[in-house]
Amino acid sequence: MEIDLTKLQDDKKMDKATYKKQLDKYQKRLMSLQRKIVDENIGVIIAFEGVDAAGKGGAIKRLTSDLDPRGITVHPIAAPKPHEKRYHYMQRFWRKIPQYGQFGVFDRSWYGRVLVERIEGFATSEEWQRAYDEINHFERLLTDDHYILLKFWIQISKEEQLNRFEKRQNDPLKSWKITEEDWRNREKWDENLTAAEEMLRRTDHGYAPWIVVEGTNKRYARVKVLKSTVKHMEKYFKENGIDLPDYSLFEK
Repeated sequence: MEIDLTKLQDDKKMDKATYKKQLDKYQKRLMSLQRKIVDENIGVIIAFEGVDAAGKGGAIKRLTSDLDPRGITVHPIAAPKPHEKRYHYMQRFWRKIPQYGQFGVFDRSWYGRVLVERIEGFATSEEWQRAYDEINHFERLLTDDHYILLKFWIQISKEEQLNRFEKRQNDPLKSWKITEEDWRNREKWDENLTAAEEMLRRTDHGYAPWIVVEGTNKRYARVKVLKSTVKHMEKYFKENGIDLPDYSLFEK
């Protein structure tokens, strides 16, 4: 995927009425597809990356809200714990891969190797450059088996990020979301975008595609995530001769 994230159109809009209608439609479709992956013994892995405050958490909340909680696990990924550093960096992600018939959602993921670990020097140049092939092989291994894998990059402008940072900082209910680390990361905005663009270019494949989401309008972004997930799962089912659910049962 060749993309200049600085030139990404951020004028996508969605009014409240359309949002509610589209959200309900695709949440119900995803709920129907959840039953199907149980019947077909297929695992689903969805990874979220993006700039700080882009809206990953809100998108994940809408993606998962209508799903049976017994069949989904959301993994918030932070810096590795001391005991995790004793292993290859992929080990902690292998342990979180969902079993067949379940969803595994990653709020940040193994792509930290070529993003934050690259930028902050936690991985050597040799290590993060080697990681592109390691990640591609990892994802190919899973999707050659009984897994559907989809990846989202959510992008907002530097100006919009500042706006969201300031709102969080001034809101007692959201101030916990903003840290000194977030402000420090803003100083490396250009470096982070360069790393993200290289990541998108080198790890976007038909079996595990990247979907870039314009995140300025939260309604638009959340619906795009839901709709893209449903469409990707439907495509997998069709390619593998699996009948789709009958959506007409709940869509009037």
